[in-house]
Amino acid sequence: MEREAGVLEVTLHSNGGPFQYGHGGGANPQEEFASAFTDIGADRANLVVILAGTGDQFSGPAASEKTFPVGDVQLWDGIREGGIRLLMNLLDIPVPIISCINGPALRHAEIPLLADIVLASDTAVIQDTAHFTSGTVPGDGMNYVLPLLLGYNRGRHMLLTGRALSASEAHDLGLVAEVWPREQLRDRARALAKQLATRNPLVLRYTRMLFTHPLKKALHELLGYGLALESLAAVDESIKRRQDGS
Repeated sequence: MEREAGVLEVTLHSNGGPFQYGHGGGANPQEEFASAFTDIGADRANLVVILAGTGDQFSGPAASEKTFPVGDVQLWDGIREGGIRLLMNLLDIPVPIISCINGPALRHAEIPLLADIVLASDTAVIQDTAHFTSGTVPGDGMNYVLPLLLGYNRGRHMLLTGRALSASEAHDLGLVAEVWPREQLRDRARALAKQLATRNPLVLRYTRMLFTHPLKKALHELLGYGLALESLAAVDESIKRRQDGS
């Protein structure tokens, strides 16, 4: 994290390279996100947040049935709790967020898509590889975010088929506001953030609160339920895999 003139830049990475789930760094990314979002939201010196990835990828690697997290009820209860905290803490950040999808967002694309201004590089790809096509219920927010942004039928189609959207497709479908060459993406975000940061801090905070209120209201009803269903199916799948020796 780096801050200048009230603009906080948050750059996701794994050991200095593109952010990777399951990178073996010791901490759970869900917990890291949830804690970071809490700290960001509590710091009133932040006026605008830029959320970006590192290098040529926003988040990866692509999940598959081989990466399915086999675990018991305790493991999945932790995932359920962490999933709720992650998204609710993100939406609790009371200042505008600009996301820079600097490359493929193959896991948890809902995080950058829930920003107030979504920018993407021309090499970006939006895809949900971590759920249905990998044997898991998409109950951690993707079940709400993609149908909300794409329309109910397109959103369900994307979740069930694992369809990957290019940057231009994401722009045409309304997921992304602007598409830029990757080397210009961060500069564009900084220019927008600098423009926003000139506003009265309370105007910034209250506008963000208005934008996030319907999202928080919907996710308050749906997120725990969705994650509980995801966990039930995952525990059943874990039992079957153990019995099969896979």
